[in-house]
Amino acid sequence: MGFWAALQFLTIFPTPIRHKVTAKTSGRSLTYFPLVGLILGGILLGLHYGLILVLPSSVVNALLIIALVFLTGAHHLDGFIDTCDGVIAGESKKERLTIMSDSKVGAFGIVGAILLLLLKYASLSAAPILPALLLMPTLSRWAMVSIIFTFPYAKRYGMGLAFKQGANWQRLTITTIISLIIAVALLKLWGLVLMAALWLIAFGIASYFRSRLGGLTGDNYGAINELAEVLVLLLIIVIGRLP
Repeated sequence: MGFWAALQFLTIFPTPIRHKVTAKTSGRSLTYFPLVGLILGGILLGLHYGLILVLPSSVVNALLIIALVFLTGAHHLDGFIDTCDGVIAGESKKERLTIMSDSKVGAFGIVGAILLLLLKYASLSAAPILPALLLMPTLSRWAMVSIIFTFPYAKRYGMGLAFKQGANWQRLTITTIISLIIAVALLKLWGLVLMAALWLIAFGIASYFRSRLGGLTGDNYGAINELAEVLVLLLIIVIGRLP
């Protein structure tokens, strides 16, 4: 049930779940976040190999980014947009949380989304395609689990609260081992370096969110995922340029 709950939450794929997912099952689903990310990466890789036969690489990369947004239901991108609106605007923590809960999209959110997708496209175009497409969705979801575990929740309610309550050392350890195996298999010891650098930067970003909001919310979790995807691509590029 934990795997199907993770698949249901992180993607638009149909699952055998026929009833509302409980908070307990949501917590269990954290264990499978990197695996769902790997599935998404495998789909993107398959699309790449198919589309590159008939389209130029620049168009293929754009379509892959669109496909990822579609396959995830724009769920994390929506969280990033709300985070941009809430974290940057507002005079107090309470006002910022209220702005994030508003269904309206502000200027900061729109500009942030455009810049994020632009940077993701440019980074994907410059990164080696195999590790980029597999590690981008895998390690970003591991980073999300680690941040959920590490930081307090900002509200007494919300979709992200169930995940925060289910985040424990055991689930974090399992997701870290799974992610590490995948990263090392693709990049050898550089995979370990990549994960360490990603966690440090994600920790810094999450710390900033906490300073502005008093904790993190479900929208912030989505924002961390989106930012981590870009960071993975950038770090892979940097690693590839090292002697």
